[in-house]
Amino acid sequence: MKIAIAQIKYKTADFEFNYENIIKNIENIDCDLVVLPSVDIESTGGKDLIYDERCWQKEIDLYNKIAEKNYLKAILIGDILIKEGQVEDVEFFELNGKKVFVSDEFIEDVDCDLYILAKNRYFAMNENYKFMESIDTKSDFIYINSIGMADENIYYGRSFAKNSKGEYVLQMPICEEKVEIVDFSASIEAKKDYLEEDVFTVSTFALKEYCENTGFKKVILGLSGGIDSALTATLAVKALGKENVLGVLMPSMFSSDGSVIDSVQLAQNLGIKTVKHAITPLFDNFIEKIAHERRHDLAEENLQARLRGLILMFFSNRDNYLLLSTGNKSEAAMGYGTLYGDLAGGYNLICDLTKTNVYKLSNYINREEEIIPQAIIDKAPSAELRPNQKDQDSLPEYEVLDDIIELYVEQNVPLEELYQKYEKSLVDDTVRKIYRAQFKRKQCCLGVRLTERSFLNGVNFPIVQRYV
Repeated sequence: MKIAIAQIKYKTADFEFNYENIIKNIENIDCDLVVLPSVDIESTGGKDLIYDERCWQKEIDLYNKIAEKNYLKAILIGDILIKEGQVEDVEFFELNGKKVFVSDEFIEDVDCDLYILAKNRYFAMNENYKFMESIDTKSDFIYINSIGMADENIYYGRSFAKNSKGEYVLQMPICEEKVEIVDFSASIEAKKDYLEEDVFTVSTFALKEYCENTGFKKVILGLSGGIDSALTATLAVKALGKENVLGVLMPSMFSSDGSVIDSVQLAQNLGIKTVKHAITPLFDNFIEKIAHERRHDLAEENLQARLRGLILMFFSNRDNYLLLSTGNKSEAAMGYGTLYGDLAGGYNLICDLTKTNVYKLSNYINREEEIIPQAIIDKAPSAELRPNQKDQDSLPEYEVLDDIIELYVEQNVPLEELYQKYEKSLVDDTVRKIYRAQFKRKQCCLGVRLTERSFLNGVNFPIVQRYV
């Protein structure tokens, strides 16, 4: 039996696109069976659209339109078998004397010749290879995954096949459409997970998909001279092209000369256009006309961030730019950001990356040539909202902070275990800040989910609570 695997892109509830993409990718395949990812509403990220009867009818119509073409080959879309003009929801079926089992979850010891697992999986760092290795069957095996965007979740592909000996015989790329004939006699060495490479690919794919699906052609972001905005700009250029990225420099009376110089150098390296709008005159005018006095307090620090957000949102609205927010996961965990200021935005590429992973990804990008200026990578992180301010004035060292975040938030490790690794007062203070910052995170923009337990999805701490 000749089997083709079609790892293709779907769009949530875009039935016309999905139909045309299915047809385009299977039309000229010479095979007995073509296996495609599930295209049903729930599997493509439809959320509460599953309750919309019109959506269900459009989904049924999609299957029937394919069946009307009366292809000679059998077509399996998730657990929907289209054969000889008929549409059937299947679990077991026979084809060319082979017994095929289809499921959306892995079940051990199923009596079949071919096991097909059709379950669209979203990307999570370092989880793909573990999943592949967890599959142990006595039959030939195919896993089929789509590529595409479902809000924060990114379906990343990496479909694969194993033979009855447990050998890998096929592995498809990440975030790329591909159609291949599977040969269960040809063993290969499967590619393992590579954190930086995979995150780079998924993040740039996500922004491209978001803009394609929402109609944005260009993006805008503030360039502070810091690592977060530098990484975000670099990812944006890779996703959309340098001509579609605008960087805005907004220095204040506390901004160092190096921050401006480093931002200009980054823009030159990336080939993007920049504009400069100093916020000091706006700040001084606000203090004079509205505040009437300088107090050098948190409100004035937040005012600076909000003036920057005001400028960015103005150009975003006027010129139809998508504003990219540039806060990372470490800052989000600690509430280290200003609502309606630096947290303003329509999309965030790094919100699920801890500061440690921001540096890892930046160094990966610079592995062959200096794209992000080394001065940006080397400098101590600072919001530059007061003289000589450094992140570590109010936060633990990022290496420690990020480890606590990963253990407590991402891995759900109990506090008692964290106390064995770090001082109790440090752990308690960090966890307390995580809970108290939940109200800010609820108001942050959409972004790319990169972990199983992300603030975007998977973590849902209560805002009003007395636990910590």
